[in-house]
Amino acid sequence: MGHPPLEFSDCYLDSPDFRERLKCYEQELERTNKFIKEVIKDGNALIGAIRNYSSAVQKFSQTLQSFQFDFIGDTLTDDEINIAESFKEFAELLQEVELERSMMVQNASDLLIKPLENFRKEQIGFTKERKKKFEKDGERFYSMLDRHLNLSSKKKESQLQEADLQVDKERHIFFESSLEYVYQIQEVQESKKFSIVEPVLAFLHSLFTYNNLTVELTQDFLPYKQQLQLSLQNTRNHFTSTREELEDLKKRMKEAPLTCKLPGKPTIEGYLYSQEKWALGISWVKYYCQYEKEAKMLWMTPVEQKPGAKQGTVHFMLKSCVRRKTDSIDKRFCFDIETIERPGSLTLQAPSEANRRLWMEAMDGKEPIYHSPITKQEEMELNELGFRFVRKCINAVETKGIATEGVYRTVGSNIQVQKLLNAFFDPKCPGDVDFQNSDCDIKTITSSLKFYLRNLSEPVMTYKLHKELVSAAKSENLDYRLGAIHSLIYKLPDKNREMLEILIRHLVHVCEHSRENLMSPSNMGVIFGPTLMRAQEDTVAAMMNIKFQNIVVEILIEHFDKIYSGAPEDSAAPPVPPPRVVTRRHKPITISKRPLRERPVFFGGSVEGTGVEDGYSPTPNGTVTSEAPKPVLRSRLPLQKAGDLDPAKASSESKPEQCSDVDVGRLVSRLQDGSARFTSKAANGVTPVSSSLKASTLHAKRLAPRPGICCKEGEYDGVIKARSPGEKPVIMRPPVRPPDPPCKAPALQKPEAKPELILGAGTGEAVPSVVASRTKFFEGASFRRGSSSSPQGRLPSDEG
Repeated sequence: MGHPPLEFSDCYLDSPDFRERLKCYEQELERTNKFIKEVIKDGNALIGAIRNYSSAVQKFSQTLQSFQFDFIGDTLTDDEINIAESFKEFAELLQEVELERSMMVQNASDLLIKPLENFRKEQIGFTKERKKKFEKDGERFYSMLDRHLNLSSKKKESQLQEADLQVDKERHIFFESSLEYVYQIQEVQESKKFSIVEPVLAFLHSLFTYNNLTVELTQDFLPYKQQLQLSLQNTRNHFTSTREELEDLKKRMKEAPLTCKLPGKPTIEGYLYSQEKWALGISWVKYYCQYEKEAKMLWMTPVEQKPGAKQGTVHFMLKSCVRRKTDSIDKRFCFDIETIERPGSLTLQAPSEANRRLWMEAMDGKEPIYHSPITKQEEMELNELGFRFVRKCINAVETKGIATEGVYRTVGSNIQVQKLLNAFFDPKCPGDVDFQNSDCDIKTITSSLKFYLRNLSEPVMTYKLHKELVSAAKSENLDYRLGAIHSLIYKLPDKNREMLEILIRHLVHVCEHSRENLMSPSNMGVIFGPTLMRAQEDTVAAMMNIKFQNIVVEILIEHFDKIYSGAPEDSAAPPVPPPRVVTRRHKPITISKRPLRERPVFFGGSVEGTGVEDGYSPTPNGTVTSEAPKPVLRSRLPLQKAGDLDPAKASSESKPEQCSDVDVGRLVSRLQDGSARFTSKAANGVTPVSSSLKASTLHAKRLAPRPGICCKEGEYDGVIKARSPGEKPVIMRPPVRPPDPPCKAPALQKPEAKPELILGAGTGEAVPSVVASRTKFFEGASFRRGSSSSPQGRLPSDEG
């Protein structure tokens, strides 16, 4: 089970439960810091001690396997599951590499040590500094508060006012320190998912690619690596979106810390001092009190100053509450309550006058004080004018900006956005704006559309269905996700469903031009998840569910035709699955549990070829592509001699296609370019280091093969093949990048007598769901046997 979120509102209350939860985060931070130190230490040992290479790799793999990610919330996304299981996969791979006894490490310091060291020093170190400041400010505030509460009310009014101002100043400083510390420690807890995994992933990629003796393992590793990079990138995008919402929530909490009451929480809670009468006098005892207005129940938990002593929580049924007259008691900020359980009255002291007013108002005291309502941002309605605005924005985007790179991700000028909205929603002449001929650029139009949708009085997908939609996205059953969301869409009000259909249809058209605008359904989900869905309460827990809102929008885009072809047979959504108490049935991507690849046999003599190697087909560009890469079933066989094998038969056997590291680098570079602009600078000026680009483009420059030897990229089996005079050099292509679904094509037929090329005439049949199939594809790729598949190694830019 993960750690519960630290709510910003708890920073103001500073309850014992909040301190306990904060302590769990601190222990996890220390555990992560210790783990990073061990990884850095073991990595340096691996780089500097090639002689002890075997023992260093073994220790490193054990360190990785011993670490377990903790997470915030109650559910992980599929991408986070892949990340959480990644260290176990890395450890298994290292143990397999250890069997080969031959590895080389290049640029390991830049790929592994520096990013982890920077993360440890800049992120974890900065968090520890925040902790010291938080503890120091807290100690100073509570000591000053204790002295302040002991002041007599008979002192001069000027002295009391000065003391009040000093306490308020210290309280503000402590509250700000608490907010900053909670924000920083949660940010590190979330960002470590990719900040720690990415350097290790890049290091492993370097380790495998630069070792000619383990290229077969690299072939199996590439699909996993690409899927994990996508998981990391998706998680980074979700993190960026969530962080922006958390920053807004933190700002609102600074302005009004007590305005956000969480569901299920008491009406008011905080520290109070109770007057206790003893035989030898009167003493004031500190309690943490919680009051529920509906039940009129007051819980008082004693705060023991001396360690070791334990007292339970007592509760009382409230009868009445009266403010204590100033001249009737020596203490300030006092009020009396009467309870059913205790005879007489109980005198309580609040930390301040404002806090006493809040307690009295909650308890229906005789002098209730009403605070002015909070001004809310001007809201917009989902009416006919709004539909006209959305349609005009969509028409403008599809007419002149649908192929613009980063459409909807790039933000326009706030001044121009407000100008456009004010002109369109002007009561005097509403809708009198020509989007086609106006000077507004695409960024202004898209930002205006997002602003309108975000500021609706109720989100397009409604508050009522928000919880059910998020629960559906959290389901471990991929089919249930689609069915539940399909059913819930038809529970929306008619105008909401109509607006959603207009928007999703438009987003589908935008994603169809992803080759030009680099906006995939996943990227659109990150942008429109918080726009079309939002929780009714502003809490950290709600912000942590933004990643599941993104998944809902992504599913709507990918399955638009099915969802809007008609309502499901049963209009009610399937029952929500119970909370997960057992291991998730959805398996993460893995390559460590596959059977070992069959060892190729070395034989003397050249391979007979006629122009093109067997198993390859020409492309319209005149290049040659091989079959799609699939991890092949591996079973170690005894090595045969060259004379035991028929060269003609061996030459007819096809090999799986391998993608070059140059093309993989381009693929990942395009992937990251599509979302890097969306990532804002990290908090406090610290920008996280992205190592995936380094990992992917590290080996872009490769030595040319020696004359007479055809060395296929990433496919060295220990068999040296002589290229025939008329044979063209083979240019490899990377596999198709998810979320483009894998394709299936007719198999290539290979006669045993003489290898001949037979071009597959079939066209690939796209899997209807990327979200539901891409993980299964990478799972099943490790267990499929066969010699043919569709040409997956084709980038979208290479088509046609």
